[in-house]
Amino acid sequence: MYYPVYPNYAYRTKCEETPVSFPPQHQDRQPGLEYLMVPQPISENPSYTGANKLRGKVAIVTGGDSGIGRATAIAFAKEGADVVIVYLYEHVDAEATRSRVEQLGQRCLALACDLQDPRASTYVVEQTLAHFGKIDVLVNNCGVQYPQDSILDISNEQLEHTFRTNIFSFFYMTKAVLPCFRPGCTIINTASVTAYQGEKTLIDYSSTKGAIVSFTRSLSLNLVGQGIRVNAVAPGPIWTPLIVSSFSAERVSEFGTETPMKRAGQPFELAPTYVYLASDDSGYVTGQVLHVNGGTMVES
Repeated sequence: MYYPVYPNYAYRTKCEETPVSFPPQHQDRQPGLEYLMVPQPISENPSYTGANKLRGKVAIVTGGDSGIGRATAIAFAKEGADVVIVYLYEHVDAEATRSRVEQLGQRCLALACDLQDPRASTYVVEQTLAHFGKIDVLVNNCGVQYPQDSILDISNEQLEHTFRTNIFSFFYMTKAVLPCFRPGCTIINTASVTAYQGEKTLIDYSSTKGAIVSFTRSLSLNLVGQGIRVNAVAPGPIWTPLIVSSFSAERVSEFGTETPMKRAGQPFELAPTYVYLASDDSGYVTGQVLHVNGGTMVES
C-alpha cells in the first residue's frame, strides 16, 4: 500500500501511518528531484523542539537540498545553527530547504556546484566564511549509485564518477575546511548499511561506503589530538530522491520492505542522529558509525 503526498514537512506520529511501500516511479537523472516524488519524503517532525544544542554554530551540509541532507539542515536550524547547503542542480528542492531553514529563524546559504572538482570545495568554504565568518560542522552527505547486475557492466566512467562523488568529495571538503576548524568542531560522514552487508547490484557504491567507514575511523585518529571529532551515520533504506533516480520503478515499489521493520525509513528519522554527533552531547564520541537502519543487524 501507499499513501498520498504528504504536505511539506508533515509528520505522522504513528509508525503505522508512514508509507510501507511506494507507487512505482523512476527519474532519469541522479541524484533526483524530491518535489517530483510520490509521496514526498518526510523531512521534518513538527513535534521536534530544539534545545539550542547548536546555537551559534555554522554547518555545511553537502547534498543538503533534499533527503537526509534536507532533514539534517532543518534539524540543525531548529537547534540554532546557520546552514550552508551544497547541491548539484536541484534548484527547486534547494530553495524549499533554504526557505524552511529561514522560516525557523536561521540563515541559509545555498550553493550549486559539483563537488567532484576539488576547486568546488574551496569555493564552498570561501563563500561560507564570507557570509558567516566561521565553520563549526561539516556533514559530508552527497552521493550517487548506479545499479548493475554484473561488475562487467560497471564502466570505467561509472566507477570513477561514483568514487569521485561519494568519497573523493569527502576528502576534498575535509581538506578545505580543516584550516578553519578549531577544537570542538565536528565532521559527520554519511556511510551506508551496504558497507557492512554489501549489495549485489551496487558493487562500486558499496565500495565507496566501505571507504567512508575507513575514512571516518582513520581521520578521527588523525584529528583527535586537535580536539576535532569525526563520526559517521550508516543509514539503511531511506526514502530519498536517490532511490527513485537509481532503481527501476518495480524495485522502488518494494523498497525497504526487506528490513525487520518492513518499511523504508524517512529522512526525519535520521536527523536527530546528526544533531547528536554535531553537538556536545557526543563529546566523548569519535571514530564511530551509528546505524539507523530499521533493525538490520550488522557487525561493526
